This record gives sequence, structure tokens and C-alpha cells, in this order.
Amino acid sequence: MENTAQENKIEAKYHTIGLEKVMDFELFKDAYQAYKATDGAKKPVLTIIDYNRPSTEDRFFVIDLEKEKLAFKTHVAHGVNSGGKTATEFSNTVSSRQTSLGVFLTNETYYGKHGYSLRLDGLSKGMNDKARERAIVIHAAEYATQDFINKHGYLGRSWGCPALSPEINKDVIDMIKGGSVIYASA
Repeated sequence: MENTAQENKIEAKYHTIGLEKVMDFELFKDAYQAYKATDGAKKPVLTIIDYNRPSTEDRFFVIDLEKEKLAFKTHVAHGVNSGGKTATEFSNTVSSRQTSLGVFLTNETYYGKHGYSLRLDGLSKGMNDKARERAIVIHAAEYATQDFINKHGYLGRSWGCPALSPEINKDVIDMIKGGSVIYASA
């Protein structure tokens, strides 16, 4: 009975935020439950990455849980060795140049070779817990833009990082940095 009540609360939140035409309820439910179970989450912000979708579709979603609204919905790159238009192979191995799945906690920002970037800590043992060692970060990339898709028919690929368009990278990072949860699924 308690499980049904909990699921009903999550479903109500899903509808209040208006996610019906944005993502599958089961994906939101799994991500929300992961958010609730994450020790160290300091912000009421949940990012969901749906790697089941091709790179030509929006698959990076930032949800402000406090305001109950979808703040960002955009493209995101996956690792060059994870697949072409759609990611199909995932890894936690250093130098694999593949995307990692699981639960991440956002941490500090820095300026690197891709400009303003955000360090991620992988919390899913064996799936993404080498994110720091692998330098898996959110950063901007020219290959993560609609223009790139228009020219090539797919989004460019990273070395495993969830790379975003330079147009929104800073705004997204500023919203999610410092202890929000990212749930990456395929």
C-alpha cells in the first residue's frame, strides 16, 4: 500500500511538472527515486539523461523540483566509442571513451580546455564510480549543437563526457553545480 502511495506522489509530480510529452513516466520515477536515495544531494534539482534516444533528439533534461518545472531540455553528446547516432555501449573504464550510466552528483566548476566545465562524482559502484579518474565532466562543445546535427545528421561525440551546446552550457552548469543529482539511463 505504501509503495502505491509513493508511486502516486511521484506520478502527481510528473504531471505537475508537465513531463507527459517529454519523457516516459518509468524513467522519471527511476530518476526521482534515485534522487531521493542519494546522500549528499544539496539541491532540489534533478538532471535526467535518456541515452535510449538518438543524439538528434533532446535527451538532457534539468528539472527544478522546488519550482516543479522543466528548466532545460536539450541535446547532449555521448562518448565516441559508445555508438554512432545512438549510444549502445557504456563503460566505467579509463580511456574507453565511452559514456557511463548511473547516478552522479555534481561538484565544483573549473575552466579547462573546453571552457567552463563541471566535475561529476559517480555514485553507482562499477558503473560510473571512476568518473573523476576518467575526467568525466559537463562541458561545452561545438559538436553538441543543432547546427552540427543539421550538417552531419547526428550530434558529434565526446570522449565520454555529457557535452552540451556552448549556447546553454554556462546556464545549465550554474543551475546544477554544487550537489545536484544526475541520472543517466539507457
